Amino acid sequence: MKKLLFGAIMAVFTLGFVSLAIKAPYVYAAQPTVDLGTATPFAILSGTPLISDSPTSVITGNVGLYPGPGSAIGLLCSQVTGTIYARDATGNICFTVNAPLLLTAKNDLDTAYTDAANRTPVTIVPDELGGTTLTPGVYASTSTALQITAGAGPLVLDAQNDPSAVFIFEVSKEAPGLTVGPGSVVQLTGQAQACNVFWRVDTATIDTTAVFKGNILALNSITVANGANIEGSLLARNGQVTLINDTITVPVCKTTTVTPKLPNTGSASLENSQTLLSISLAAVAALVALASFIIVRTKRAN
Repeated sequence: MKKLLFGAIMAVFTLGFVSLAIKAPYVYAAQPTVDLGTATPFAILSGTPLISDSPTSVITGNVGLYPGPGSAIGLLCSQVTGTIYARDATGNICFTVNAPLLLTAKNDLDTAYTDAANRTPVTIVPDELGGTTLTPGVYASTSTALQITAGAGPLVLDAQNDPSAVFIFEVSKEAPGLTVGPGSVVQLTGQAQACNVFWRVDTATIDTTAVFKGNILALNSITVANGANIEGSLLARNGQVTLINDTITVPVCKTTTVTPKLPNTGSASLENSQTLLSISLAAVAALVALASFIIVRTKRAN
């Protein structure tokens, strides 16, 4: 009887310590957004040699080319709700010449590109993102590219009711980069916002009629095929931006006060921990009751 009593008491203490350990899981802080600085209001910011469009895209947000000349901006002011900035006066008379602003915006883009490249922890995902649902975090592929294919299904980004949640996708600068297939879709849910989605790639290709969300930070060029709809910005550090009858809308963050869930970091979730804690406490209570029963029986026997 004494051995049974000792075993029950030890079990109570052991489960108590386990419960305390479960109650405080190790987690990481949520990712802050990638600050685009003065590049934030640009729907399109390109390096060189040009920005081309055929025949007519609709753009909401600013447009800029640097260090390429103003004459290499192949857009009309009637296509753009915003300002078209040029380095010099060689382009359309409606362009705004402001080389210092463009230089600052390109420098801020360089900084943002480096910031995104250094974010951790990183979760490795398959090349094909179509048909998957991802929570906030930093994602990368071990291969040379990321792709979204319509036949695989939409890529769903779930912010878990946190409008400030950040999604960052990485492809090494040596890789081809991002390929968004014809008719493919990036879908936002759980209050996710396109302004907080970032794609750091070498190059990006968005095919016909694709629906895409997020800011593309490309080391080189960005190509958008016919009829794509993009809520995001096309920011090319060194290369050109090519459009064909597309709709580009620079994203604007909406501020809302919420209680966010934890980001996807590979560590235990709070909900799972709370479930385990409840189970452990119930087990402790049962063992305490058993120990009390044994003590009473022991006293009566004596």
